[in-house]
Amino acid sequence: MDATHEVSREPGGFAGESGAEKIQERLQKRHQARAEEAERRKEAKESKSVAEEKGEYFSSSFNTERASIEELLSSCSGADRAVVTPRLEEATAKTLQLQKFLNDSMLFLTQYELRRGQAALQKLQSSIVEIREEAQPRKKFTFGARTKATDKVTDAPSPEADTPADSGGNKVDGAAESVQCSFSDLDNVCLTKTAEEIQKRDVLLTHLSNCKVRLFGSPSTLHLKHIDSCEILCGPVSSSVFIDHCTNSTLAMPCQQLRTHNTTDTRVYLHVTSRAIIEDCHGVSFAPFSWSYPTLEEDFDVSGLDRDRNNWSQVDDFNWLAAGTHSPNWTVIPEADRKTTWDP
Repeated sequence: MDATHEVSREPGGFAGESGAEKIQERLQKRHQARAEEAERRKEAKESKSVAEEKGEYFSSSFNTERASIEELLSSCSGADRAVVTPRLEEATAKTLQLQKFLNDSMLFLTQYELRRGQAALQKLQSSIVEIREEAQPRKKFTFGARTKATDKVTDAPSPEADTPADSGGNKVDGAAESVQCSFSDLDNVCLTKTAEEIQKRDVLLTHLSNCKVRLFGSPSTLHLKHIDSCEILCGPVSSSVFIDHCTNSTLAMPCQQLRTHNTTDTRVYLHVTSRAIIEDCHGVSFAPFSWSYPTLEEDFDVSGLDRDRNNWSQVDDFNWLAAGTHSPNWTVIPEADRKTTWDP
């Protein structure tokens, strides 16, 4: 009996040892999982801390530089033109550097921070344009004077056109117009500006209909307002392109940033190194920039834009906040429908 009893206990003893080993193994795995989870949390916390530090550094540096530019622009008020010109050049250069700083910081900025930075830059650029236009010597406007700005204007009225010399046309949306870097109030004509005419200048196109426009060189900024049924091709813009009230048109341009408002049924062939933004728009479609001309590479070098970085299909619609759902206000132009050749 004793022998039988001893034999029956041995299997039980082995079973107990095997169960203890399994329990110990489970405890070790649980401990290892907890340690790995703690390490992941630590890394996530450190990563978040780094991102927050980068965000704080960006906000501090961006706001400091923006305040410096605003102070520089404020000092232009009431100053002589000889004083205003170099200050505007300095403000323009600083604004371009601030735009580059924003572009380089996009990877760790939130959408809110990015939009706030872009809005601040737009405000600075608009202020520079306004101050520059105010500093321009006032010229009486004639319809013929505008069309003489280029040798390639066709069917343009002569300087003896019946348009009054002081018709109020020297104002565009309340700002003085620079005839040298703008086209306005024209219909069914072909317009061209050379690189020498617009290099690093602000260009304004407004109230154009059924026109073909070719802008060579590298403008500082490009403003398009009240454009209807036009084809506008532009060389690399070193900072921003602003579009407002554009209808049934085709546009092509490289730039750092694109801001589009109140625009419908318009095709945009785009090279943009930061983001394209639309607001209050419908039927806007995008494709990669495809216009080419002999000095395009040189103009890209002048503009400072990165040829290898093109976010043409990354469009933010400020009227569409549904995350994960594509905005119905813009589309990508199908490859079969994209324009690859352009008239001179």
